[in-house]
Amino acid sequence: MNRFFGKAKPKEPPPSLTDCIGKVDSRAESIDKKIARLDAELVKYKDQMKKMREGPAKNTVKQKALRVLKQKRMYEQQRDNLSQQSFNMEQANYTIQALKDTKTTVDAMKLGVKEMKKAYKQVKIDQIEDIQDQLEDMMEEANEVQEALSRSYGTPDIDEDDLEAELDALGDELLADEDNSYLDEAASAPAIPEVTPTDTKNKDGVLVDEFGLPKIPAT
Repeated sequence: MNRFFGKAKPKEPPPSLTDCIGKVDSRAESIDKKIARLDAELVKYKDQMKKMREGPAKNTVKQKALRVLKQKRMYEQQRDNLSQQSFNMEQANYTIQALKDTKTTVDAMKLGVKEMKKAYKQVKIDQIEDIQDQLEDMMEEANEVQEALSRSYGTPDIDEDDLEAELDALGDELLADEDNSYLDEAASAPAIPEVTPTDTKNKDGVLVDEFGLPKIPAT
């Protein structure tokens, strides 16, 4: 049968929004290039008109410039329409992608909930509570063992009043040891002169040394 009627061609997939956006943007860029050429042509006509006097020749150039300006306006309108179409398709494409992402997120959440339920079935609350009770009992037993090991032996009974009296007396002894009056006396003693003083005499006319003591005559 294929020999007579031929084999049906497979249908091509419809173009995606991304492909359509690319084609529309390409057309808009092509129109921008045409507008740029028309702008250059308008500048040329405008320069010619500045150098020409009023008359038929200037009017001819003016008509050409008006025709070019009209074409430019038409191209600008087409470009604006294409830009709007591209923008609309981009918004639609963004919305579609956002919906796909939302669906993916929801599917992942559903799978997560399913896995959580499956894992939760393997966890028994009674077993957890039993383990907690066992841990608590073991901690109490460990504390009892530590207390037993730290028990002291052969410690004599000491009267608390005696301890307080000894503590008060110990405080007085410490205060007595902290008496630093002898340091004040040492600080008030005359300093040793750095320079050897000249011979001086006391009120009785006796030679004295730097400490005010009578000098021993040399033998």
